Amino acid sequence: MYGPYTIVLRAFEPADADWLVESHGAHYAASDGFDATFPALVRDIVEDFLANAAPPLDRGWIAASGPQRLGSIFCVGGGATGVARLRLFYVAPEARGTGLGARLLTACLDHARGQGCHRMTLWTHESHRAAGRLYKGFGFALKSARPTRSFGADVVEQHWEIALRGEGRAG
Repeated sequence: MYGPYTIVLRAFEPADADWLVESHGAHYAASDGFDATFPALVRDIVEDFLANAAPPLDRGWIAASGPQRLGSIFCVGGGATGVARLRLFYVAPEARGTGLGARLLTACLDHARGQGCHRMTLWTHESHRAAGRLYKGFGFALKSARPTRSFGADVVEQHWEIALRGEGRAG
């Protein structure tokens, strides 16, 4: 339960695009010092999804409590047959610690498995430690990490992967 409403996962809609970009941009500017190139990247990802999503694999979810949006996650094709990519995973600060991140991640993984995917990949930054713990707890393996400068900040890019066939939630 969150406030007077239950948190529901619903389909991403075009009307959610501005919220998604603004929420990601504001949060990561405050927490990681990311500049305006980060929300611009999020905008590009959202616009690409809106223009080119290929259902049934490509799907986005918004977590909401009544009218308040609290999170997002997307599953998109990973460029190779049977590979899905996790994108735009976000839990609003006020909803952290409620189990919402695990619900969103479970929905995305279950969807990819249901679409016959054998692997899921994702790209993130080391500074997103809570997400990294969640990925590891679900059975993702860190495949690579490299220091770089992105979004006006020194970061460590991470690439994670999970085998979906025969895999269950570890944590």
